[in-house]
Amino acid sequence: MEPRRITAISQIRGLPTRMSDQFSSAPKIHCHDATSDAFALEFGKFLDHTNRVGKSDHLFCLLSTFALNFNCPWLAYGRLTPDKRAMKPVRGDAEVMLKYPDKWQERYFEMSYETVDPIIRTSQTRASAFRWSEVYDDASTTDGERRFFDEAATFGMKSGVSVPLHDPDGSLAIMNFAQAGEGEFGKRTVTYLQLAALHFHLRIAKSVNSSVGEKMPLLSPREKECILWTAKGKSSWEIGRILSISTNTVNFHIKNVIRKTETCSRTTAAIKVIGAGIITL
Repeated sequence: MEPRRITAISQIRGLPTRMSDQFSSAPKIHCHDATSDAFALEFGKFLDHTNRVGKSDHLFCLLSTFALNFNCPWLAYGRLTPDKRAMKPVRGDAEVMLKYPDKWQERYFEMSYETVDPIIRTSQTRASAFRWSEVYDDASTTDGERRFFDEAATFGMKSGVSVPLHDPDGSLAIMNFAQAGEGEFGKRTVTYLQLAALHFHLRIAKSVNSSVGEKMPLLSPREKECILWTAKGKSSWEIGRILSISTNTVNFHIKNVIRKTETCSRTTAAIKVIGAGIITL
């Protein structure tokens, strides 16, 4: 039986879940029977809509909806840290954006899987998009990396495509597209996902440059404590035990941070707060 194949982006969690209403009724394109005209039409719609928006979370929603045409409900985007070991937000950089199963995100945090994620390693030496199956089958992939793939597949992501995004200054971002099925991605699908990822990356860079100087909200000391432990992968119950407060109080402070940062989840809020330098891990 063919082994399960999967990857994950590194130490990041949280996502903007809202999809654009303009794309909500878009027909799904199945890889095995898609025509060139259908691919071109959906890609044209994606370009048209992304060129009209500037906010990073809206851009991510549009990309997420476009990826659904290729049966890819799971996406992740982030930039490598300067040591190129993990995907973490860097002050002044675009925030990491992630749409992955919650349980897999928690597992990734808990096990520090960024240290064994072969997608990170592969992306550093590849200039074009690659299928995760290529990495799984590569002779340089270790048994430990394959076990990581197999475990991740149990969380619902069994195949996908990664797109390395190398910038002129030597920095690197990675975009992952994943699906629950084990079917292989066709060449045309890989090409369009790579083009969409590149366009998204360029639009994100423009969005970040235009938002430089944006003020971050003030957080109370307790809000900072709660969101810091959230960033470290702790649940509300665990944070309550650490800080000697109730779970309801923890949730109250975390909801305040989410509201103040105008984000959609506790982990997205944590990423934004870390990226702004308000807290450090």
